[in-house]
This record gives sequence, structure tokens and C-alpha cells, in this order.
Amino acid sequence: MASMPHGRPEAEAWPSTSANSFRQQYMAHTNSTNSDMLEAAYAHEQSHSEENMRRNEFIATSSPHQGTSYVPSEKTAKPSASGSQSSSTEQPVDHSMQRSSNLISQGASSRDDLSIPGHPIAVTSTLQDFTEADDEYADGRFQPIRTSAMTDNRPKSQKRNSGALTDDDIFRVLSRRRTNTSDHHGSELTPVITQEEQAEIERLMSRMFGRNRRENSEEEKTRHVGLMFKNLTVKGMGLGAALQPTLSDPFLGLPRLLTKLFSKGQSASSKPPIRTILNDFTGCVRPGEMLLVLGRPGSGCSTFLKVLANQRFGFESITGDVTYGGTDAKEMGKNYRGEIVYNPEDDLHYATLSVKNTLAFALKTRTPGKESRNEGESRADYVKEFLRVVAKLFWIEHTLGTKVGDEFVRGVSGGEKKRVSIAEAMITRASTQCWDNSTRGLDASTALEYVESLRTLTNMAHISTLVALYQAGESLYELFDKVVLIDEGRCLYYGSTQNAVPYFEGLGFERPARWTTADFLTSVTDPHERKVREGYANRIPRSAEQFEQAYRNSDAFRATKSDIDSFNQELEIQRKERLENRSKATKQRNYTLPFHKQVIECTHRQFLIMFGDKLTLGGKWGGIVFQALIVGSLFYNMPPTSAGVFLRGGVLFLLLLFNALLALAELTAVFSSRSILLKHKSFSFYRPSAYAIAQTVVDLPLVLVQVLLFDIVVYWMANLAPTASQFFISVLILFVQTLSIYSLFRAMGALVSSLDVATRVTGVAIQALIVYTGYLIPPQKMHPWFKWLIWINPVQYGFEALMANEFYNLDIECVPPSLVPLGPMASPEYQSCALQGSQQGSTIVNGADYIKTAFTYDRVHLWRNIGIIIAFWLLFVFLTMVGMELQHPNAGGGAVTIFKRGEAPKSVTRAMENGNVVEDEEKAAAADGAKLDLEDSSSSELGQLVKGVAKNDSVFTYQNVNYTIPYEGGERRLLNDVQGYVRPGKLTALMGASGAGKTTLLNTLAQRVNFGVVTGDFLIDGRPLPKSFQRATGFAEQMDVHEPTATVREALRFSALLRQPEEVPIEEKYDYCERIIELLEMRDIAGATIGKIGQGLNQEQRKRVTIAVELASKPELLLFLDEPTSGLDSGAAFNIVRFLRKLADSGQALLVTIHQPSSVLFEYFDELLLLKSGGRVVYHGSLGKDSRHLIDYFERNGAEKCEPSANPAEYMLEAIGAGDPNYKGQDWGDVWAASPEHEERSREIQEMNAQRRNASKNAKTDDSREYAMPLGTQVYAVVKRSFISYWRTPDYMIGKFVLHIFTGLFNSFTFYHVGNSQIDMQSRLFSVFLTLTISPPLIQQLQPKFLDFRNIYRSREANSKIYSWVALVTGAILPELPYSVVAGTLYFICWWFPSLGRGASSFSTGFTWMTMMLFEMFYVGFGQAIAAFSPNELLASILVPVFFLFVIAFCGVVVPFPAMPHFWRSWMYYLTPFRYILDAFLGVAVHDRPVRCATSEMARFPAPPGQTCESYTQDFIAMAGGYVQTGANGICEFCQYSNGDEFARGFNVKYSQKWLDYGVIFAYCGFNFAIVFVASWLYLGGTRKIANLFSAKARKQQKELQRANEKS
Repeated sequence: MASMPHGRPEAEAWPSTSANSFRQQYMAHTNSTNSDMLEAAYAHEQSHSEENMRRNEFIATSSPHQGTSYVPSEKTAKPSASGSQSSSTEQPVDHSMQRSSNLISQGASSRDDLSIPGHPIAVTSTLQDFTEADDEYADGRFQPIRTSAMTDNRPKSQKRNSGALTDDDIFRVLSRRRTNTSDHHGSELTPVITQEEQAEIERLMSRMFGRNRRENSEEEKTRHVGLMFKNLTVKGMGLGAALQPTLSDPFLGLPRLLTKLFSKGQSASSKPPIRTILNDFTGCVRPGEMLLVLGRPGSGCSTFLKVLANQRFGFESITGDVTYGGTDAKEMGKNYRGEIVYNPEDDLHYATLSVKNTLAFALKTRTPGKESRNEGESRADYVKEFLRVVAKLFWIEHTLGTKVGDEFVRGVSGGEKKRVSIAEAMITRASTQCWDNSTRGLDASTALEYVESLRTLTNMAHISTLVALYQAGESLYELFDKVVLIDEGRCLYYGSTQNAVPYFEGLGFERPARWTTADFLTSVTDPHERKVREGYANRIPRSAEQFEQAYRNSDAFRATKSDIDSFNQELEIQRKERLENRSKATKQRNYTLPFHKQVIECTHRQFLIMFGDKLTLGGKWGGIVFQALIVGSLFYNMPPTSAGVFLRGGVLFLLLLFNALLALAELTAVFSSRSILLKHKSFSFYRPSAYAIAQTVVDLPLVLVQVLLFDIVVYWMANLAPTASQFFISVLILFVQTLSIYSLFRAMGALVSSLDVATRVTGVAIQALIVYTGYLIPPQKMHPWFKWLIWINPVQYGFEALMANEFYNLDIECVPPSLVPLGPMASPEYQSCALQGSQQGSTIVNGADYIKTAFTYDRVHLWRNIGIIIAFWLLFVFLTMVGMELQHPNAGGGAVTIFKRGEAPKSVTRAMENGNVVEDEEKAAAADGAKLDLEDSSSSELGQLVKGVAKNDSVFTYQNVNYTIPYEGGERRLLNDVQGYVRPGKLTALMGASGAGKTTLLNTLAQRVNFGVVTGDFLIDGRPLPKSFQRATGFAEQMDVHEPTATVREALRFSALLRQPEEVPIEEKYDYCERIIELLEMRDIAGATIGKIGQGLNQEQRKRVTIAVELASKPELLLFLDEPTSGLDSGAAFNIVRFLRKLADSGQALLVTIHQPSSVLFEYFDELLLLKSGGRVVYHGSLGKDSRHLIDYFERNGAEKCEPSANPAEYMLEAIGAGDPNYKGQDWGDVWAASPEHEERSREIQEMNAQRRNASKNAKTDDSREYAMPLGTQVYAVVKRSFISYWRTPDYMIGKFVLHIFTGLFNSFTFYHVGNSQIDMQSRLFSVFLTLTISPPLIQQLQPKFLDFRNIYRSREANSKIYSWVALVTGAILPELPYSVVAGTLYFICWWFPSLGRGASSFSTGFTWMTMMLFEMFYVGFGQAIAAFSPNELLASILVPVFFLFVIAFCGVVVPFPAMPHFWRSWMYYLTPFRYILDAFLGVAVHDRPVRCATSEMARFPAPPGQTCESYTQDFIAMAGGYVQTGANGICEFCQYSNGDEFARGFNVKYSQKWLDYGVIFAYCGFNFAIVFVASWLYLGGTRKIANLFSAKARKQQKELQRANEKS
């Protein structure tokens, strides 16, 4: 046998990449003429795996000595069956648009054939240097890559002198490098890469995928390749529609249920019905095959992929057989999870991890064992070589050192991120891979690269790939072998891609000219989109059930069953081979690495993630040091006397509390990374429990650094016990304590479903942790119903250990005011200490006695407590592991449309009342004939509606537009001398490759750019833009940003009310909205809330709402649309563009950016503005019929000839080299600048401006109002919408109420029926303090709401000048207040009466309630002020504990006023608002309360001889307060306080100042809300205005602009 090229040994030959054998009948047809060849091939294939032995597409040719002719046509040229005649002679074909990867995607139907669908290539002598002698045909080194099921009508092969392709040739194609064409008629493929690089790639690929690897790999020999499913039916629970929940539901739910029960009977309380999501699917996807999944949104495509990927969680029932390589789904899920992967729509990666580390981690976790690697190959070798392979294969070598990135972290581009996802999936070597709509948001060229990469992956790894795509161009479609069409959960067609069109044409449907295959297939499911052949109007299937029945009676279905039967036989052989080759190592293949190695790899990755974001880490540590300095200065140099005793407890408590608050951030981290964790779980990279342990391991050094930074500063500044042993023991206690709290919050996050639920749980948990440490309320004063909490509170054990460590050897010298009595007559032997644990007649208190008496703490418990904390830590880690293991990735469930109560269509209402499944509301309407047909242009009703839409007659022109931004220390120009116009009645397309500046230009023209420098002339009718320009133009953004709780009708009315001129009556505005609803066919969803994807309108409906909202504003000048078809299926995209055409015909001026539309969509546009990279114009003008003007321009200026079958939109981009990094042709920007067409356009613009300027003045261009409506109307409309939003968000409001109720009850039952002892006075103080601590979780809860409102305003409404920022802030503040009053009242009732308010006067109760209401106002304003400064929720949530620590540290509780350092006491104490809130609450709570000290609280001392206790202490009591009584044996017993006012005086709280405190709190509330307004103004543009005010450059540019406007 001939040796391999480049000296590669035969053992490393390429794998067979053919995916399937011919259809059974075709095999039968060819077997008679090719029996000898078949036997020879089978004999050779015995040395390969069974899959390769069975796949011999090369036998399709009639003779090894025959060539193949190629016929260019719109359909794919395929070699014919033996004996058939060629229908045409060989013709030259254009290859300029063909990528090398298409070669491999299509494969060859014989050893001599390399055909490409759509762009067939005649591969004759041009490939001779790729080939070897014909007698090497049987060596099996190459089998065709393309695996499409082939039909019998193939052109006969003609003889040509060529041989088999070598391994080098295969990888040259597989590597997907772009190629240059030598000339238009020949197609010599010239690799762009060097020979050395090529040789290296070939060597690597051979080692990764060659025969040697397969023969030596147990894993490869025991893979479950090939997917088969029979009678697959999936059912789920739900109606498909629901009513919008409101805050009244919890109160009216029972009455409604009873009413329904009595009116409907027992059915009213029954479960929701079971709906069939997928119905009876049958088919198979062989190894090496790609299946395209087509269907409209909501048809069941995602469910189909999830179930076939064995992601079965969330469905009610799944019946039928699904097998993978002959093994059933249950067995695969139990033992072979790693062989099946489901890839969701989003690219889920860690943003701060580099591409190299992302892929290296995946490789390390999926590196096979020694038995499945080449001999002598280490794990490191495998990882290194595979990484180099995928990096070169998917064009990401240059990105390896770049972070993956996200919206906050700068990283790789969207296309590169998509390729990283594909590389990650390739690394899994999963036998079945499902990709769900992963091209959404990508332009067509990037989407093509993505699918080509999948094609390569499928061929290389010999896997089964299923891909759902919404808009699949012809070049994408041709990469697939099979296609399935789904509608309403039913299979309309399953079979080869080549036979799909003939099948539906046979049913009576007509494929319109130039429609892509995918568009045609999807269109048959839409009654208003499909075209019916003449004479078939009454014969075609109309419903999904009829389509399904027609398919089941067709030859296509019988062919599928035949395909399954033949594949079944192969699977039986495969199963036997697996059993023969299976060893202990491959008996179970859920995870490649053992558990301990998973932990090691996850730990390494976590460190990389952490250090990938050094700025955040450094900022966190810097913040810790800063706050440590603040806390340390607050407790600076505490004396070792009784004056420092309370402070020492306070600083130790703060040490614990600070670290506990820092751990709150773990909640956010848990939920932000959950989606990535679940993806990796589904990829079988590691067990989630391994990840949980890895996080804990990473905590060890991080927490140690954190504790050291804080403890070192605070410990020594505060003058705590100055011995090395006590310091290091305190570090140890804080270290294990912080670890346990981190793990506690992480466990909470792992065990609950959402961040909202977790926030509620932690709100109560934090209070329990704080209160039941023993600091705020001593153990002996705890009530029995909650005292058990101290035994399960790890912070309590930490606090006891810290207190025992600090006090056990401390001798506390008693000083005033604890030294009693004082006075000239007092002497030490007749004095005592008012500190607990003091001894009679002694002024020194032993620290151990103090903590024993006051807290029941003991030093002997120190190490026991440390051990208990460690045990808690391990318990929380275990719970985290359990919680993470219980999470399910990719849970199934159908989308639900939410209707406002009373506004659902009657059919939907009836279905919900009767418990029936709701059909798609639009399809139901279509079935009833209620839907308008836009194609019926003769319809008088439609014509009337379109004419009723505002038309305009103004011309918008722009010239010399340049846009420059600062970039990496310099400047970067994004737009370069752009000019053009938008005319009424014309639909203008703005196009270009990714990065050309389409959206940038659109935003610039719409005056929405607020960064960088824009220059140029923007004119309306030859005059400068009026102040009303932004509100007088419509701008439909690519992202459909709406208030999710508003109904469609409410969204339109809001837009019409605030954007149409003030002179238009409101009723007329609302009537106009109804006209828009009719025009956009939204009558049946007008009462539906917009919601979010999955719960609300689908993607197409949301896009229509976006356009409708802009039309409702009655734009007077023009309408901009940014990517209106992005993310839509082909049918929806067609409907949108068709509607835009109707708008243009009615007189609207439209400018639309669009990503490479199909030729059919492109034909709807009148004019085109085409940009190249760098923001330069390469064409501007009319398109002409069939785009002839455009095509003629390019052909006249040197571009290749455009084939009649080509898509002009793709042709023009290919001609200018868009997206091709190796383009070496002429600069089309220079060509345009020098062209007569450019001169003509410039002259047209000048003439337009002159004509329109001299015409009569138009009021539309002379409107000086920035907003259409006055501020009062704006505020009213926005506030009303906000109140409705809150009313329809019961989860938020109920969460707020529940948190108030639970924390109020917790507080009251903790301090239930508080008494009158000295410690009870302290309990009153801490009960008030605990009330203040409810604010952080409440602030965390309200901030996302504020930021959501601001994001909607900033994204869309501010740019459209709908309303001002004042209305926004007012609308965000006001709805919070009444709900906060209700919530505060609930808290007050739960807290005050059972605890502090028992026996209180009516005034005290009323004043406390009033103060509580002010506190509610205060934290709302405080939280919104923090949010107003913050760019996102994450930063806002991080800032809350920082600010909160500041306000509570200086309020006088943790450090009482007398003990506070002078620096802070002189200004910060008076500045903190919580001080006044505390004073108001505490002053009333203890006023006139008598104090009766408990026995342990008394200071005991003997009276001097001849004096009684009363006479001895009389002067002292008069000065300091308190009372004295004579105890047993005549010993004086002194109590420090006689009433609550004396206790309050020790904290500088005076009852007489209560109204002053109230007034100051009120002022702070006003200040907070003022800050919300100021901060919002600064964030929403005020900062830029201030900067421009002081910028000489900005002032100069403004003057130049004014001069230009005056001149024009």
C-alpha cells in the first residue's frame, strides 16, 4: 500500500468522515454493478471501526475510472446513479463566494468528486496535485465528508485523470482557511497559511482524529454514536395562556375560587390540563449527519432538542423510544451523560477567563484515561495538542490570550465567542450535540462560519448534530443532511434536505422564485404566507394535524422508517463491538476525571477567574482596609478599664458582623454563575459538588487575606489584648467563622430557586445571626421559643470564643461612671463596680468573672467552639454540594402569554375557564378569518388603515458626517465622510458587514450619540434640525425594550399620549392607537402584557410592538429601524419587511439597517446605503428592479459578474470583501468617492436642500418644543404607569410585606414582654437597633426596580424625548411610598405592641408609628440614591453594606456617645441620620419607664460606719442618677439607673428633643430624594453637560455648529 505523504505513518491515517450510507434502495440498485468493488472496500474497512466499515459512499460511482461532470444550476449538482446519462456538459462556474469549508461540508460523492451545493465546482486538473494513483483508491484514507441522502437522478460520472485525495488535502479543506481564486473560470485553491503551519496542523489533526487514535482508544471504540427516536411524544402541564397576577390576587383568590367552584362545579379546582408539546416523532440522525430543526417560535423546536439531548426535567411525561448508539435514554442518563450535550442559545462562559484557559479547563476535565490515549501520550500532551488543534481549526489562535468578556468585561467579539462555544463542545467529544438557535444576533456571514464550524466538528468527530435555526440562508441549509419541520408540536416533514422541497411541492405548494429552501419550508406553516399551486386550493393540508397525517402517508415517512430499520442493524453490530471493547474504565462515562481531580481543576480555574479580575479583587481589599481604618479609629486605643468593657464587646461584635455582611455578596455570585455551572454539568465536565468544594478551597487564602487585612488594623488600633497568642487565636476564630458564613450564604443560594427568594431568606437569617450572638441580648434573657437559635448559630460560638479569648486574663479597673459611689466622702473600701461580675468591696473586676456573669461565657469553651464552627462550615459546604447537585439544567416548559384580566380574547377566556389548552392566539384568529391579509392590497379596509398612518413630506439629508471617539490613548474614526438622504415613500436599506458602522450611523443620524465628536450637516428640508427632531422621528431599536407589565394597548397609548402634539385630543390619540393595532394585526394580543421572553409575547410579537410604539407617536419626519428582523424566523422577518413596504407606500420615510436579507426581502427595498469597514460609503442610490442598478455599478467597476441565481445582498458584500481579512482587491470606498454616481448624489442633495428650503415653511421643522406634552402631563403618565407596574408585580410587593412581617415578629418575640431591669433597658435599645437593620435587605430588594425603570428610560424613552428625567425619577419614587407606609405599619403592629409598646402611652405609640413611617421614607430614598449613582445592580448591591456600616457605626449604639473619639464625635455623630432615628425611637420607648435592677446587676458595697446606704449615696445619686437599697447583712445594693430616661442619657438621647429628631429625619428624607434627582441627572447626561461647560474644545465645537446652522 502506498505510503502516506509527509512521512506520516499509516497508523495515523485520517478517520472516515463519511456520515451515512446511501438509501437502502440506492444501495440495492448499485450493488449489482459494484459487487466486486463493494467486497474489496468492505475487506479493507475491517481494519477500521464498525462505523467506518459501514459508510462507503464512494461506491456510488459506477467505476473507479469515471469522472463526474458538473452542471451549474440553482439546485445542487450531484453525481448520478450508475448508468444514468448526464443532462448537460461541463460549464465554468464562479467560485468567488465559496469558502474552502464548503468543500468539506458538501464532501464528495466519490473519490473523484468534490461538489458544492449552490456553487458546484468542476474539480478536474486543478486538483491533480492533490491526488495520487487510482490504485490507491481502496486504501480507505479518504471517504466523502458531505453526507446528504442522495437521489437517483444524478448526472453520470465522466472519466477524468485523478486519484484519491490525501490526508493533507482533507485537512487543507477541514481547516477552513479562506481561499483566494486565481481567476473566475478556474478554481485553484490556494491556502492562506504557510506550508509549515499546514504541516503542523496536519500532524496535530492526525494525532487527534487519526486511525491510530481510534484503534488505541477504548473510549472511541465504545462510543454511542448515532441517534434514533421512535414515536416520541412529550407532554407538559399548562394552558399556554394565563391572567396577569396582581397584588389583589392573594386577597381575592379565595372568593374567585369559591365563585368558580359554585358556577363550574368540581372541574374548577382541577389541575391544569396536560398539553402535548411534541406528538409522535420518529427518525434517526446517523454519525456524521447534521439535522436542521425548523419551525416558528413556540412550535416545539427547543423541546425537541432538549428531549433528544436527554434533558427531560420539567416535562409531565415523555413516551416513545430514544436510543443513542442503541442504548436507551435511561441508561445513557445513568452511565453515559457525557456523550450527549445540549447547547443553549447564549454563549455561557466566565467573562474574566481567557479563551485559552476556558478551553484548557474543558480539555483537562475531558482528557480520556491512559487506556484511551495514544501510547506514551501524557495528559498534558493531549491537552496541549488538542488545544492547538481547535484553536487553528476555528480561527481563534489570536484570541487565546484575550478574556472571553461580557457586557461589563471587554473581551472577544460575538462571532469569536460563538466559536469558543463550538470548540468547547468539540472538546466534549459528545456523540450527540444539540444547538438551540445559536445564530441569534449574528450577521449572516458570522452565522455561516458558525454552521460551517459545526459541519467540520460533525465530520471530524463523527457525531450526530442537531441545530435549530430561525433564519437559515441557502448556504447554511446546504450544509445539513436532514431537516425536520415542526408546527404546533407535530412533525410536518422529516427527511433529507434535498427531498424537502419536492415533497411540499408535491403536496400542492409553490416555491416562489428566489426563496430560500428554509423560508419556503417555514412558510407552509403560515396560512397567510404559503403559496398554493393552481388547482390545489382544496387539496392541500391546512392544519398541523393534516400536515402530520399527509407526512405519515408519504414516501418520505416510509423512507425514514426504512432508514431506521437499516440503521438498527448497524446499531446491533455497534452494540456488540462496544461490549467486546468495554473495560472497567469505559463501563461508566459520566465524568472523565475522578472526583478529587475535578476538585483540583475547578480550584485552579477559580483562581484564574479571580485573578482575571484583579481590579475588583484589589478594590475589595482596598475597601476592607479603608473600612478597617474607620472602625479602628472609632475604637481607637480602648482603655483596659470598665469604660472600655462595652466597647470591647462592640468591636469584637463588629469584627464578626463586618465579615458576615461581606459574605452577602456570595448570593449574587452564586446566581450569576449558576447558568455556567449547569451548562458544565450538562457537558459532564465536573460534578457540581466538586465545584462547591473548589469554591471552598479558594475561600481559604482569600478569606485569610481578608481577615488579616481587617483584623490587623482593627485589633491593634483598638488596643485589644496585646499578646501574640491572643491575636493569632482571634485571627483563627475570625477565619473559620468567616468561612462558615460564606458557606452558609452559598448554601442558601444553592438551595433556593431565585435571587429574590434568597434575599427574603437572608433578610431574616441575618437578623437571627446578629441578635442571637449573645451581644445584643444575653443568653439568660432569651425567650425559650427562640433560645434554641443560639445552638445553631455559628456566629454565637465565634463571639463567645472571641470574648473568652479577650477577657479571660484581663483585670478590669473600675472607673467612673461604673465606680460607685463617687464623691468626697467615698473611699475604695466602701466603693464597688457597677459592672457585672464585680466583687464586693473591690474596684477591680476579673474579666473571666465578667463574661461568666454577663454572658455565661467560659474560656474552657474556646477550642470546643472553634471545633463547632468548623463542623458548621463543613455542614454548610455539604448543603451547598447537595443543593448544586439537585439543580437541573435546561428545564423544559412552554411559553405562556399573559393577559390583563378582562382583556383576553373570548376564545382564550373560554379555554382558561374550561381548563382547555389555549392555542396560539394569532393562529386561532387566523382560523376564524379574523386576520387581515397584508398581501391583499385591494382590501379597502387595509388601504384605509395604511393611509390613516401619518405620512410625511419632509426630506432628511446628511453630508460630511464624521464620528470620532477616544480610543486607547488616541482617537478612532467610526464614520468617514458619509452622505445620503431619506425620502418620503421610499424604503431605504442601510447595510454593511459586521463592524462597518451601520448602527453607529443610524444612532448618529437620529441624534442619539452622546459620546465622542460628531461633525457634519444634518438638515430637514434644507433647514437645521428642530429641537423636536428626536420626538418627531420614530426609532425602533434592535433590542425590544418595554415596560414588561404594560399591555400592548397601554404601551401604544403611553407613546401616543406623550409624543403626539399637545393640540391633539386624547381620544383622537387613543383612536389612532387602535388603528395601529389593527394595521399590525395585534387585536388579539392588545390586552396581553409584554412581559419577558418565555412569559409574555414571543419574539415576533415583541418586534411588532416595538414598531407599533414608534408608529403610535405619529412620527412627523421619518422612521428609523435598527435590525427589525434580528432574532425572528424567516416568516416573521418577511411579514415585518412586507409591512414596512406598505408603510413606505403610504408616504412614510424609512431608514432600516438589516443583516444580509434574502433576495426576496431585499427586493422590497427602494434604495441602499452600503458601508464598508471604517464607516465609508461604497454605494448609495436606488436598487432598481432585481437590483440591476446596484449590480451594474459593481460589475462596471471591476467586480465579478453576478449570477442570475445569486442573492444581490450577498453578492455586493462579497464583492467589497466584507468580512474577509485576506481581501486584496481595490478599495471600494475610493471607487465610490471617484465615481460619477457619487457626484450625482451630492448634486441631488444640494438640489433637494435648495428646493425644500425655498418652499413654504413647514411647522414640523419649526417646532421648538423638546417634549410634546407639558411636565405635569409627563409626570402624571409616568407615575400612573409606575403604579400599574407595582400593582402587577405582586412578587415584589408581597416579598416586601412578608419581610416586614417576619422581621417584625422576630423582633417582637425576641424581646417579648420586655421587662424593666437594666438589661431590659438595653434590650429596648437593641430592639430599636434591630429595627434599623431591616433596611439593607429591603434596599437590596427595591434597587432593581429603580434600575429597571432607569434602564428602560435610558435605552429608549430618553432618546425619543417621550418624557423628561424629572418625570422618570418622580415615577420611580412615588409608587414606593404608599406601599412602604403599608409595609411599615405591618412591621409596627408586629413589633411594637408585643414588645416595647406594652404599657406605653397613646402618644408614645402614635409618635413611634410616625417615626416608623419616616424611617420607611428614609430607607427608600437612601436605597434609591445609592442606585442612582450606580451603573448596575451588582455595584449597587455592593455599596449598600458599605454605606450601611458607616451609618450604624456612628449612630451611638456600638460606640456610645461618651466613648466615641473626639474626632468622630465632633462631626460624624451629628451627621449620621441613623443617630436621629435611634434617638426618636429610644427616647419614647424608655421615657418614664422605671428601672428595677436584677440581683446580678447590682453593685454591692458596705456603707461607712454611722451612715446608711441612702445617706452615703445621696449626693452621688443626685448627680449621676440610679437608686440604692439595703440588702442582706446591711450591704448597699446600687442600681445604675432609676428610670429609662437616665439610661437614655448615657447614649446622649433626650426625650425632650424628640420633635427635633423628627424634623431632622424628615429633612434627611427630603435630602435623600433630592440626591436621587441630582444623581439621576448626573448619570443621565448631567456629567457630560458639566464637562462640556468647562471644556474649551466643546465650547468651540458648539460655536462652529451654531455658525454652520446659521449659514445653512
